[in-house]
Amino acid sequence: MQKKQQVCRLLAACALCASLVLPAAARAQELIPMGQAVGIQAETDGLLVAGLAEVETAEGSVSPARDAGLRVGDVITAIGGAPVRTADDFLAALERAGEKTRVTFVRGGAEKTCTVTPAAAADGTLQLGLWLRDGISGIGTVTYCDPATGDYGALGHGVTDEESGALLPLRSGSLLTAEIADAKPGAEGVPGELIGSIDPDAPLGDVAENSVFGIFGTLAESPDGTPVETAADGEVATGPAVIRTTVAGCAPAEYAVEISRVYRESGCTRYLLTVTDEALLNATGGIVQGMSGSPILQNGRLVGAVTHVLLNDPTKGYGVSIDTMLAAAAQYQNAA
Repeated sequence: MQKKQQVCRLLAACALCASLVLPAAARAQELIPMGQAVGIQAETDGLLVAGLAEVETAEGSVSPARDAGLRVGDVITAIGGAPVRTADDFLAALERAGEKTRVTFVRGGAEKTCTVTPAAAADGTLQLGLWLRDGISGIGTVTYCDPATGDYGALGHGVTDEESGALLPLRSGSLLTAEIADAKPGAEGVPGELIGSIDPDAPLGDVAENSVFGIFGTLAESPDGTPVETAADGEVATGPAVIRTTVAGCAPAEYAVEISRVYRESGCTRYLLTVTDEALLNATGGIVQGMSGSPILQNGRLVGAVTHVLLNDPTKGYGVSIDTMLAAAAQYQNAA
């Protein structure tokens, strides 16, 4: 394996907000605002159904999975009673399954089962007509680190399946050292992206939780940096701010933005951002994929993280408040 592998797909966001009841986050915490680009690799807890397909047989096209009632977004956890976590597990269990097999899967948090009859494809292999995903790899940005514990938050949104939009149930994962080599500027209707490489031999920490409002875990070593106070949702106002992000190399820099609007909704607070910094506009055209998680600071305090680009105008994007991220982090920590 080469020491560095090129990243060809970035971690994209799905929904802006969700109707979740989150515990109140602690106010005025002292956190290190990061802005460091990292590689994120993780395995799913089961196999996510990313798509349903037709199987070409001697009798014509069939779709055993669709006929059995499986849907995109389901997470398959067992075949014929045998647990499956990887594609190899799935294939081995399918070979032992015989004419009919019981598939155990999770849908909407509830475990369900169905019976599927595998179809023999033209090459003789048994197939169910499924596109499956067992892990992710991409680039994102760390938002903050607690200097007392090493706990971090990143992305500001959940890691979702690119095809289905389903939140991926991650079993284990790692943050890895990343280096940004180039940036593909965004244009109207086309999101830009950061292009870089990740080093699988240089882990920075673990990925312990994937939630709607970010991924969370613990860094192996507390980073250098000066902690700043967080701002409560009600203390953030429209006006000048900065984002800290990495668009070249490994070192983050700060760029001027405007918080153009504050949306306070049930379950989260988010911001409409406008990039005003000429250096960032020249480098990326504004907000691009891979910048998700970049911390937003206003009046020297950490107020949130970048989450999305506005597709029809890459100079604008969305952010989520730090209170919302910290509440999501507290929810998973309390459940651990």
